[in-house]
Amino acid sequence: MAPSGRISQSVFDGSRLRVILLLDLYEGAQQQFLDAYELMRRQVASVPGHISDQLCQSIENPSQWLITSEWESAPPFLAWVNSEEHVETVKPMHSCVRDTRSMRYSVLRETSPAQSQRTAPADTQVEARVGDGVARHALTFTVKPGSESKVAEILSGYESPSAQVDENTRLRRTSLFMHGNRVVRAVEVEGDLLAALRHVARQPEVRAVEEAINPYLEQDRDLTDPDSARVFFTRAALPAVQHVVADRPAPAGLRRHALYYPAREGRGTELARLLAHQDRDAASDPDNPVYGSTVFQRDDIVVRLIDLVGEPDLDALASLGLKGEGKPAELEHLLDGAAIGVEGSLDTERNVNRLLSHADMLPVTDRSATS
Repeated sequence: MAPSGRISQSVFDGSRLRVILLLDLYEGAQQQFLDAYELMRRQVASVPGHISDQLCQSIENPSQWLITSEWESAPPFLAWVNSEEHVETVKPMHSCVRDTRSMRYSVLRETSPAQSQRTAPADTQVEARVGDGVARHALTFTVKPGSESKVAEILSGYESPSAQVDENTRLRRTSLFMHGNRVVRAVEVEGDLLAALRHVARQPEVRAVEEAINPYLEQDRDLTDPDSARVFFTRAALPAVQHVVADRPAPAGLRRHALYYPAREGRGTELARLLAHQDRDAASDPDNPVYGSTVFQRDDIVVRLIDLVGEPDLDALASLGLKGEGKPAELEHLLDGAAIGVEGSLDTERNVNRLLSHADMLPVTDRSATS
């Protein structure tokens, strides 16, 4: 039977990816921008998964530009755009650009002169995902060891900013968790994600909290400096790679948990894909406690945010995701046990249970909009 979960976000469907970057340039910066683009174009051409790109200029406003690129699929693009190499590559553009907006789309259908019929090529997604009008994103960063309790106190004690951003955009939920000295903040937004993130960043309550935690961050930042802020948010980005919910009414009393899965070096995408497939199947099983799940992944950091029916004990929480022949062994090969303080060689399934029992994150705050 085909999975019945409703998938609204996924980078694992195998479809090609179209990336659109809208830019508004400063007056007189066009030649500097073109030089910076040529440098970026030469570098990105060698990135695995990149197919092509185009640079376009508005015929109505010469300060407005458009860069489009095509990728074999979403995972290689996300690996590139969240890399240190990308941070360095785009630096020359910062002084040229007044404002940017990035959009990413799966290619569902296309028509080309070579096609005798208007059908979807084999590498495009045949079925559209079922949207819920909500965008999901997360940020992650680390704080200095020993400061965890102070940081948790600061992050849980602020007044929530206004949920309504504009007539089309609204903050729906913010969930914040910690695992050791790692902080993960996940947001759900109805409408325009970028507009919501900018709105939150301008709120005095949020600015005060961000200023208060600055001394405790392992990586220095200055959010009053546009370049420093841009680099921080690029490095902290933790994209949602899949969101799925069960195709049935949401039961009362859902409880939210976050699990932190550090992957072995270079295995983050494989681990995220495995968990995404497991949660897709779980959402199709009416007896499974997982009602909804969002998997976030960046490099070798994987976070799984799950909404559960009831309150499982630690052993039950640890065993989520182990169903299926060979899954314990597969997980063991993908997880970096040393990163969450678990080492040693045991029977495979017991060893994975030990790993996952250490993956539960500490809830700091979970706030939903009330109006």
